Amino acid sequence: MWMKARDQSNVREKTEHELTLTRIVKDLGSATIDGRRAEYEAARVEASAFFTAAHFEIDQRDKSPLTQQQRDGLLPLLASRDELITLLARSDPAAADKLSNLYVSVRKILGI
Repeated sequence: MWMKARDQSNVREKTEHELTLTRIVKDLGSATIDGRRAEYEAARVEASAFFTAAHFEIDQRDKSPLTQQQRDGLLPLLASRDELITLLARSDPAAADKLSNLYVSVRKILGI
């Protein structure tokens, strides 16, 4: 019984890790698509959700399902938050390319 509970706990942790990665990438992917479609307000909201979730995971340190390497890789990318959110708020088409580049970088860092 104890071993089954331990195994289930490991499966749950792995699933939570995958879900966290999926949510982070989904928010950024949605922002990227909406940015390309010139749906800047939707893209701004989704990009903001991405930045908030990524910052939260970095702040969690060892409690985060992200590895130290993933957190270290994400941190410098989050510096573009204010610039990107401002571009989206101004409905600037340049935001679409920045979102696309960020999306590719995040996927590479997270190994997705």
